[in-house]
Order: sequence, then C-alpha cells, then structure tokens
Amino acid sequence: MLTIALSKGRILDDTLPLLAAAGIEPTENPDKSRKLIIPTTQDDVRLLIVRATDVPTYVEHGAADVGVAGKDVLMEYGGQGIYEPLDLQIAKCKLMTAGKVGAPEPKGRLRVATKFVNVAKRYYAEQGRQVDIIKLYGSMELAPLVGLADKIIDVVDTGNTLRANGLEPQELIATISSRLIVNKASMKMQHARIQFLIDTLRGAIEARHQG
Repeated sequence: MLTIALSKGRILDDTLPLLAAAGIEPTENPDKSRKLIIPTTQDDVRLLIVRATDVPTYVEHGAADVGVAGKDVLMEYGGQGIYEPLDLQIAKCKLMTAGKVGAPEPKGRLRVATKFVNVAKRYYAEQGRQVDIIKLYGSMELAPLVGLADKIIDVVDTGNTLRANGLEPQELIATISSRLIVNKASMKMQHARIQFLIDTLRGAIEARHQG
C-alpha cells in the first residue's frame, strides 16, 4: 500500500490534477467526505487527509510514504527524515515580514508575532538582531494593531488582508510553493513505484507549463 498525506484546501485542490496524471484519483470527494483515509482508483494507493502542519510528521515517521507540503511548513518543521525530490510549483505565495504602514523601525528589541517560530529565529539570528518571538496560531494581522508585536511573519498571497488591516508586506524571507516529500525508508523499500510517481508528476508539471 502506498499512502499519500495531503491537507485540505488549496494544496489538495492543486495536487489532485497532478495525481490524476499518474492515474491516482480519490473514489470520493475529499472536500465533502468526513473520512480521513480515502481510497483511490488504484487499489494499493490511499490518501490520508491531515492538517497541513502535520504532513511532514506523518511522512517522517512512516505513517505516510509520500506527502505534499508547503515549503513554509517544511522550513518550520526542519525534519531530517524526509526527502524533498520535487517542487510541484503549486500553491505559490511568499513568506514575508509585515508591519504597520509607515511605522518607524522600533528601537531596542523587536517583537515579532508568528506561527513560524523556528523560521523567525533563524531569520533574525542571521541578521544578528535581538528579537522576542510571540507564537500565534492565527489572525496575525491583529498583533501590530493592538500593540502585541511590532511586526509579523506570515504567508502572503495577494497582500489584500494585510492592506485591509493597515499593514504592508516588508522583507521577503522565502518564495513558497508546495513540495513532494518522501519518507526515507519508503524510498528504499518502494523505490521503483515512488520514482515512477515522481517522474510522472514531473512530466505533468512540465506539460502544464508548456501548455
């Protein structure tokens, strides 16, 4: 059995057409089904529906052989037990700092609110800046507005949510897209079929860009 971990939402919607190119299609709509394990048109392939931030954990620990995760999640996770053989070039966005429009750079220690705590620590350490990281799980835009933080680090797509809340994107930390990740043991044990999947997905991506 080949198990593929996916998360609902944009990544799932963008991944399904690529999997279909490899002959793998869910037998029921993952967005409408309450099932967390979904069979596919291939008897020996199944989909696991998990939280986006949990995809690398399922793959690293072997509960899934393969998964699709955003580069932002992978940068925060930092797992050593997974391969990242393919950029699927889907669900593209940017990981950026943001702050109040026109606000002066604060003196002293910077307070940064984010769910990307590890990314933030590395980013500011590389700059030699002293910062206080405040972990939030959502509604990042609120933090500078109510004085909880000077800046936020978050994923930015259009920037509309930032602008609607009086914030502006500032420094680019990384350009994000979704990646195929593979469990290291699975890559050895099921090498031929996983390599076939990688090659087929790569072909589907190239065909999409040429089209």
